[in-house]
Amino acid sequence: MAIQSGRSAAAVYEEAPLRRVSMRGTARAYLELSKARLSAMVVLTTAVGYVMAGPVPFDTARFLLTIIGTCLAAWGANALNQWHEADRDALMLRTRTRPLPAGRIGRSAALAYGLIVGLAGPALLAATVSPAAAVLALVTLVVYVLIYTPTKVRTPLNTLVGAVVGAIPPVIGWVAAVERFEAGAWIIGGILFLWQIPHFLALAWLYREDYARGGFRMLPAVDPSGRLTGYVSVAYSLLLIPLASLLSVMQVATWWYGLGAILAGAGLTAASVAFERDREDAAARRLFVVSLVYLPVLLALMVAGRAP
Repeated sequence: MAIQSGRSAAAVYEEAPLRRVSMRGTARAYLELSKARLSAMVVLTTAVGYVMAGPVPFDTARFLLTIIGTCLAAWGANALNQWHEADRDALMLRTRTRPLPAGRIGRSAALAYGLIVGLAGPALLAATVSPAAAVLALVTLVVYVLIYTPTKVRTPLNTLVGAVVGAIPPVIGWVAAVERFEAGAWIIGGILFLWQIPHFLALAWLYREDYARGGFRMLPAVDPSGRLTGYVSVAYSLLLIPLASLLSVMQVATWWYGLGAILAGAGLTAASVAFERDREDAAARRLFVVSLVYLPVLLALMVAGRAP
């Protein structure tokens, strides 16, 4: 299958006329530009990091400001990512209806929105919560936009770079709560890092032709057999079991959380092994679904089993 050049992609995007959209439609378009559903996961992991730090007394206002600031940074990063990739999104079946390629938002408006909202997040954190939390949020924004986004068309290692970004929100929450870095923060961040690999590799396998159409170098693009993709998914799923259990060993969470983490990790690993063995779309879809279930279950166990 031939992959269109960047020039062809740009031409596709430039031909999309800017449409007249209602106020409600515009609001919905900006939520899509912000990837509101993906940002909800950022909010969730930030909240878990804050709660697991165990601040005494619990400052509700500080907690909410942490959530808002981190969410704004995520919204800005997602908007700038789509601004940068608008031409390639126009080539992909999965993304061609996004606000920019569909002409529901202008490119300059998307850039302005991304910069304003993205920088407002760290600014809010610096002014009301913690300078350290603000720096982490700014690092997340910069790495996502200036490092992860460009590497998506250069190397399959882009997934690892993106996973670093996804691992930072719980650390932001922890640091915002107690104003110091502790082992628990890094462990939860590490859990998020490892989890993203099988999760996104399953997605990349399912949409491998679409990613190739857009010129993105995901691992399945250089691994058509899927063998390496499967091995990597299994390896990272296996690593999750001891790392997630470490919270119990460090007495950050109870023993029964540790047991639940082992069982949940075994389920994710089984789905990864099935994908590595079959390397078919059905197995990849099961792995993707299992990974979607794994994370909220683990986070719920974590919060419920937080050590007193």
